[in-house]
Amino acid sequence: MIAPSILAADFGNMQRDVEMLNKSEADWIHVDIMDGLFVPNISYGFPVLEAVKNVAQKPLDVHLMIVDPDRYLKEFSEKGADGITVHFEACTHLHRTVQAIKELGCRAGVALNPHTPVAFLDDIIEDLDLVLIMSVNPGFGGQKFISNTYKKLKDLKTLSASRNPNLFIEVDGGVGEQNAGKLVEGGANVLVAGNSVFSAADQLLAIKNLKNSK
Repeated sequence: MIAPSILAADFGNMQRDVEMLNKSEADWIHVDIMDGLFVPNISYGFPVLEAVKNVAQKPLDVHLMIVDPDRYLKEFSEKGADGITVHFEACTHLHRTVQAIKELGCRAGVALNPHTPVAFLDDIIEDLDLVLIMSVNPGFGGQKFISNTYKKLKDLKTLSASRNPNLFIEVDGGVGEQNAGKLVEGGANVLVAGNSVFSAADQLLAIKNLKNSK
């Protein structure tokens, strides 16, 4: 599955770019929410999410890179999130947060920063719909892919194989045609791609090529 990240879209032509995604072979639209505290950057909030939802014909995969995400789960759900992913590092009571997301009717995901071991999810793996492996340090697009991601994918695949075989295993950061096939081979089944899609001369073809990665 391909989830293009609109963090890399043209903010001045957001409707145009979302309509392009509607026509593409993308499965989800990835929406990165950053608060300037959990990560050193600020992206956008509820009005932009709501505007994207009004145009989007595909599920919104909302990734919260924010502190204390519990404060806003209900509002993100109301503004259009189909899936909500929170960071392991930002949640003091992770199980409670995951259950709250599910009670809102959203797919519940947990993201891991590059330095956070997959083993930290051992006690909650069965409760998750999705795990997002960050293959760059969160906060900015266009960063270099961290190669230790392949090991983390292997560890996650092993952890989930018998206990949560339907888990969505998502990778975000530095994803493109050059490594998509290897990521899928390593266990990823959802690829988030930003610059490799939106900087392409033919964006529809870029998504198609990612979709067909082997």
